[in-house]
Amino acid sequence: MVATGRSADVLVVGAGVVGAACAYYCAAAGMRVVVLERGGVAGGTTSGGEGNILVSDKELGAELDLALLSVKLWAELGERFGPEALELEHKGGVVVAQSAQAAAGLAELAAEQRGRGVEVADLSPAEVADLEPNLTDHVSSGAYYPQDKQVQPMLAAAELLRQAGKLGAQLHTGTEVRAVRRGRDGSFAGVSTNRGEFSARRLVNAGGTWGGEISKLAGAPIPVLPRRGFVLVTEPLPRVIRHKVYTADYVANVASGDAGLETSVVVEGTKSGTVLIGASRERVGFDRQFSLEVVRKLAAQAIGVFPFLADVALMRSYLGFRPYCPDHLPVIGEDPRLPGLVHACGHEGAGIGLAAATGHLVAQQASGGKPDLDLTPFRADRFDEEVA
Repeated sequence: MVATGRSADVLVVGAGVVGAACAYYCAAAGMRVVVLERGGVAGGTTSGGEGNILVSDKELGAELDLALLSVKLWAELGERFGPEALELEHKGGVVVAQSAQAAAGLAELAAEQRGRGVEVADLSPAEVADLEPNLTDHVSSGAYYPQDKQVQPMLAAAELLRQAGKLGAQLHTGTEVRAVRRGRDGSFAGVSTNRGEFSARRLVNAGGTWGGEISKLAGAPIPVLPRRGFVLVTEPLPRVIRHKVYTADYVANVASGDAGLETSVVVEGTKSGTVLIGASRERVGFDRQFSLEVVRKLAAQAIGVFPFLADVALMRSYLGFRPYCPDHLPVIGEDPRLPGLVHACGHEGAGIGLAAATGHLVAQQASGGKPDLDLTPFRADRFDEEVA
């Protein structure tokens, strides 16, 4: 069903990968969809991502359940559109421990995840070397996660929007939401933008790091903050890294709420031959200043895992801002403070991986169905005391 002009069933704010997934699944459910994006497609958080679709870095709880649903849905999208349309790679993840303490922690986490349906195999040092021959010899143990995947994030967002467009969705770039309108009954009625008024029954807040600003405009604030991260890109190489590889301390850093700089190495190859090296985290607002300290630290950690990288040239580095919530869970679902306002933001560094499940669940709720997962852990009003 095609949206007519400035009226729709659902307005999606944000044309990153999460907004694109929401638009696609809502359109596939038969809703009239309009996407509003103040910049260009995938120009925000999505453009600064690596494309991770991971279950390996998720501790037990609601986010792991969301990740398990999302890896399944990404695989289905790859079959539906063709993997090349998304640059979807079922590469699998290898997590390595480099000390006895890290090995014990990794084994415990893997056992817990296995009990919740994650596919994971414990690895000896020799088995790790078989999977990644160029890895350092200083490995105590490892774990292999075959469900881990990767997409090219900007390409994936564009393809989801293209497919949504084939189902009748409309995209308006260069369109900034400046006010949120309520109807006489207090529910959501529409938005005012720099390009005029739009009306709908529902507003999906997929604003990424700006999701907090959108929520404030709606009078239903949520604490979404930017957390800066850098990624390094090497010169093109032969296939020297076969999987997504990271050290066991990465999981702890993902879950940390520390505002200071934290780095833990993640290394992976791409189809073009370049190697991506991450990941750093620091809360510095929207400061885009280049940090030589971060680049040096990431490079040193990467060499510690793959020694051959010491002789490889870096082509560039880039940064992005992850939409961070204090409890490390995204905000997904209808906001009880404003009927018709639906959130799909706050995913931090996992937004690309969790996008498919988020869009699927938002569409289920928006169409009046029962979501496949309980959305209570992701509810918007859980922060009321913090943002009051």
